[in-house]
Amino acid sequence: MFRRTFWFTAGAAAGVWATTKVNRKLKQLTPESLAAQAADKALAAGHRLKDFALDVRDGMAQREAELDEALGLNAHPELPAPRGFAAIENSNDPRYSKNPTYVERSTYSYNRNEDH
Repeated sequence: MFRRTFWFTAGAAAGVWATTKVNRKLKQLTPESLAAQAADKALAAGHRLKDFALDVRDGMAQREAELDEALGLNAHPELPAPRGFAAIENSNDPRYSKNPTYVERSTYSYNRNEDH
């Protein structure tokens, strides 16, 4: 009698466990879940790529500094204005005397997804 009860309980537990496992796997394979997983992996890959690019940029700057020091080229030529400057006339500011068409970034948002 106890043997039958034991095997019945073990079978019921195995059935519940297997059903739970199958239902979890089916939820993972729905189109919404697959799309979310793909988006997460794409974001992670993008972050890894960005980190790699930043490491390469740092290495390039370090190597350039080493080469400049080795060749005695410590004076860098004038670099162009950084990105993010708006093209607006500003001839009063001495910082922009060489190129009076650049001023600091305005407060206007260029985010297309922003609610207006």
